[in-house]
Amino acid sequence: MKPTLIRPSRDDDLDPIAHIYAYHVRHGTGTFETEPPSVADMAARRADVLAKGLPWLVIEVDGEVAGFAYGNWFKPRAAYRYSVEDSIYLAPQVAGRGLGRALLAELLAQLEARGIRKVIAVIGDSANAGSIGLHTALGFERVGVVRSCGWKFDRWLDIVLMEKTLGPGDQTPPAPQ
Repeated sequence: MKPTLIRPSRDDDLDPIAHIYAYHVRHGTGTFETEPPSVADMAARRADVLAKGLPWLVIEVDGEVAGFAYGNWFKPRAAYRYSVEDSIYLAPQVAGRGLGRALLAELLAQLEARGIRKVIAVIGDSANAGSIGLHTALGFERVGVVRSCGWKFDRWLDIVLMEKTLGPGDQTPPAPQ
């Protein structure tokens, strides 16, 4: 058995990344997408994140990609450049093994090292106990719920907003970029 490894994603990870995400699109409410994006779409999304100098990580189990996480600007306006939204998805067969916690913790460390001051989780479905619990365990605080803003699987879904301050937060100005 190979040890679990968290590392920056590579181009050759895009097939398993797309496969993992497609599972969540088809079967879960953590994402409000209703049609799985293609590998090319996922490649474009990853390229966008990396072009901003933000991390896109994968976690390997036994040498296979078992999940991914990344941060992207919370909003596209320049004033938001110190605030990101996190995204994390695991293959269903590895859920509940602590991999999400390890992966998200590493993502947070890398975001803080890049000068990010605020991470915002926009969690699909207020019944998404796994994601809410993961974020809570890593110090995120619940700041709100937007009720019935998504329609998927023939029902209305909420989003839960959570936030975590990194580094000095809003106590000091950010470093010049």
